[in-house]
Amino acid sequence: MLGILSAGIAPGLALLSYFYLKDQYESEPISMVLKTFLFGALLVFPIMFIQYVLETEMIVQTGLIDAFFSSSLLEEFFKWFILFYTIYQHVEFDEPYDGIVYGASVSLGFATVENIFYLIANGLEYALGRALLPVSSHALFGVIMGYYLGKGKFSLQAKKKWILFSLCVPFILHGTYDYILQLQKHWGIFMLPFMIFLWWLGLRKVKMARILTTQQMESRIAFQKPFISK
Repeated sequence: MLGILSAGIAPGLALLSYFYLKDQYESEPISMVLKTFLFGALLVFPIMFIQYVLETEMIVQTGLIDAFFSSSLLEEFFKWFILFYTIYQHVEFDEPYDGIVYGASVSLGFATVENIFYLIANGLEYALGRALLPVSSHALFGVIMGYYLGKGKFSLQAKKKWILFSLCVPFILHGTYDYILQLQKHWGIFMLPFMIFLWWLGLRKVKMARILTTQQMESRIAFQKPFISK
C-alpha cells in the first residue's frame, strides 16, 4: 500500500513543484498552494458520485457525450469554479503567473487522488503510464486554465473573454483527450501527437505568463519611481 500511495502522489507533487519553482518573482505561500491542492483532491468525491449516477441511470449514451460531458465538462467546471470563487479574488493572486501555480495545484490535487484510487484498483504496474498521461494532462489543463484566469484578471480589456477561455479551452482539450482514449486499438496513434501538442501549448502558456508578469512588475517599478525619488 505504501508503494501505491508513493507512486500515486509522486507525479503530482513533482509537476506541482516544477510549475511552482518557475515563478520568478513573488512565490505563492505554500499554505495557499496546498489549500488549493486539497480543494482539488476533495473534488474527486462529488464528481465520482455524479459520474456514477450518470452511468447507472444510463443518461450518457454515446462515447462522444461521455468524453465531453460526463468527464471533461464536469471535471473542468468544478476545478474552474474552485479557482474562480476561492482564488481569483484572493489578495495572493497578484500577478499573472499565479494563475499557472493555482491552476496546476487544483488540477494536480484532483489527479493525485484519482491516480491513487486507480492504482489501488488496478495495480502498481500502471503507475508509469498514469504519470505520463492522466496526471500530466490534468496538470497541463490546469496550467492553461490558470493562464487565462491570470490574463483575465490583469488585462484592462476583454476580461470576460479570457475568463470564458479559462473554462472552454481546457474543456475542449480534456474532452479531446478522453475521446482519444475511447478509440481502443488506435488510441496510441493519436495520443502521442496530442500529448506533444498539449505539452507544447502548456509550456508556451507558462512562458507567456512569465512575460506578462515581468511586464507587470516593470510597470509597478516605473510607477513607483517618481514617488520614491520624492
